[in-house]
Amino acid sequence: MHPILSQAHATEVHSLCDTLTLYPLDELSVFEARGTEARAFLQGQITNDIANAGPEQARLAGYCTAQGRLLATMVIVWTPDSGTAAVPNTLPEDTGVLLGLLRRDLMASVLKRLSMFVLRAKAKLNPTAFEVVGVSLATSQLKALSQQLGHDLPTAAWQALTAPTGLWLCAPSAASDAMTRWWWLAADSQRAACETLKLGYTLKTPEHWQALDIAAGLPWVEAATQDLLIPQTLNLDLIEGVSFTKGCYPGQEIVARSHYRGTVKRRMHFGQVTQTQGLMIQAGSDIFDALGSEQACGRVINSTLVAGASAADSSVAHLLFETTFEALARNALHVGGRDGALIRLGELPYATKPA
Repeated sequence: MHPILSQAHATEVHSLCDTLTLYPLDELSVFEARGTEARAFLQGQITNDIANAGPEQARLAGYCTAQGRLLATMVIVWTPDSGTAAVPNTLPEDTGVLLGLLRRDLMASVLKRLSMFVLRAKAKLNPTAFEVVGVSLATSQLKALSQQLGHDLPTAAWQALTAPTGLWLCAPSAASDAMTRWWWLAADSQRAACETLKLGYTLKTPEHWQALDIAAGLPWVEAATQDLLIPQTLNLDLIEGVSFTKGCYPGQEIVARSHYRGTVKRRMHFGQVTQTQGLMIQAGSDIFDALGSEQACGRVINSTLVAGASAADSSVAHLLFETTFEALARNALHVGGRDGALIRLGELPYATKPA
């Protein structure tokens, strides 16, 4: 069992917070950037502006090649250093530590590449021992959970809070979800705080959390989709993941040109596929238009399979995929071939109109 969850109490839920759900997220890991120039260094490497972000503000960002193609997506937050009290928006520039939430399978390659460009900057990047758990709760029960934890919780997407129990980052949710979601990051010294969480909770799989990310239109670059797509194709500019005023970073000219010239012809969309035996849908799988060209018209960005509620119910694959607006309008998209599994198109909680 996940190291954090092994200390908590999975029970039949009989508490004030009977919608509390935890999801072990072993596929995510956390790196740190320390040093008096760490923030300035990362500011010049990623697509979003972290220079003006205080310790209560997380930032979604992409990390690109010089050609503007994404090598990773990540969530960055500036926190007080260990043992330092969190006072919102008052940390001096050269204090605290930057934490980055990143897919575990990309951690080594991304840190290696970033470290190549540190040069003489006073910054060091390293993986951390933080464990990551997804937490969701009906928004109506926020007060009860806060009372049990002994501290408030962030309630708007991309807000952050450093507390004795760990770091809480509020994740975006689909507009139809009457729930609040967090990434909960806890170090060894903070896991004991789980003993104060005497609530019953429901334990769900990482796939259920990934389905919530997909419904929210939140993409994660995976190894199969590295160095292929610009930030706009993954809608990062639509979900506060790109700043067009912050200045230079690798690929900035390409990203800005696509934005200001209105040349974004492909976007990321949401869909579902009823899973049949033997069908494997993975990141990087080709998408085909049955009414268009015989060539692939797009690819899967993220996919997760959620089992049916009972043995009689079909499993459903939830997808984020990219394609052209022309192919999307024909609504005849299939995975793996023109006669492959049909994608049922869904709506994202934000508009993806042609630029």
